[in-house]
Amino acid sequence: MLLLLFGIVVLHLAALTVLFVSTVFSAWTVGESSSSDLWTNCSSFNEGYHCVSTYSGEWMLAVQSLMVLSVSFCGIAFFVFFCQIFTLKKGGRFILTGIIHIIASLLVLSAAIIYTLMSPEWVPEGNFFGFAYFLAWVAFPLALFSGLLYLVLRKKE
Repeated sequence: MLLLLFGIVVLHLAALTVLFVSTVFSAWTVGESSSSDLWTNCSSFNEGYHCVSTYSGEWMLAVQSLMVLSVSFCGIAFFVFFCQIFTLKKGGRFILTGIIHIIASLLVLSAAIIYTLMSPEWVPEGNFFGFAYFLAWVAFPLALFSGLLYLVLRKKE
């Protein structure tokens, strides 16, 4: 039981880390002379490296909000899990933790879908999706699987 609990905590922390990295790092789209993330667009020209704030309309604000909410919900689920370890009765399920974690996975899924659909009109020609974008897609199944594990997990002792 202890090994299973440790594995679920590691999976949860992996999902939280991947969500945080994909939200913060500036590699959602990259090109030869530019990179952009949810917060800034950076370009290198002859005179140096120049970054400007990202604003492409409501869809980018939605992606930013959904990613921040996803990281927040994942962190809240981790806190609730540890609270439930000490308050849940023997045989009880970690339903609340699982639901919060599944909500976090659905939020990151929504953000990644919106970014995928709307980025062609915003991303310059020749740029491609970077590692932070793919980490957002990896975070979805990690968070979903972790949330489903919490739903079936029972407290033994």
